[in-house]
Amino acid sequence: MMKPAPGAGARGFTYAGVLIAVALVGLSLAATGELWRTTMQREKERELLFVGDEIRRAITQYYESTPGTGKQFPTALEDLVRDARYPTTRRYLRKVYRDPMTGKADWGLIKGPGDGIMGVYSLSKLAPIKRANFPPDYASFQGAADYRDWQFAHGGAKDAGSQKSAPAPGLTPPASTPLPTSAVIGKTPEAPPAQAPTTTQRPASSTP
Repeated sequence: MMKPAPGAGARGFTYAGVLIAVALVGLSLAATGELWRTTMQREKERELLFVGDEIRRAITQYYESTPGTGKQFPTALEDLVRDARYPTTRRYLRKVYRDPMTGKADWGLIKGPGDGIMGVYSLSKLAPIKRANFPPDYASFQGAADYRDWQFAHGGAKDAGSQKSAPAPGLTPPASTPLPTSAVIGKTPEAPPAQAPTTTQRPASSTP
């Protein structure tokens, strides 16, 4: 009967220990990767809510700024960057923002009268992480199956009557998103009036 080589048991134990350590490291890396993906998706969700709200408000400003009596929606998102209906430059967005969920400039378009664009939505088919606690304007997003159900559209009476519509309550720009300017730009802001220099009166000296 052959005897096991000296140290064979120790080598086997060491090999098993190495396998266990590799497995634990793999599990740790997988958990870290999943946490990172979840964190990034939550950040993209916040950006989508903010940018989508900016586009909705810009569409409202474009609609309410229509010259004459017949209101019009933009026929392209680029119209929000430069309103060609006026001889002077009017902008409602600094640029056409990318869909944060897909990273592309393509948005789903909600069409209104005259084939105009009255809203946008993400083309991502991912299921949202955020399921509740939306701002009142977007309460319908609760329980959405995917991001295509997050639709940012002009709300008719809700949005009408204000060319400078306020952001939906509870929405703040994510740290990675520059604050867009969606106010109408048509003239140079007026400089504050200059203050007149003040002089200190010295008391009159008495003569002996």
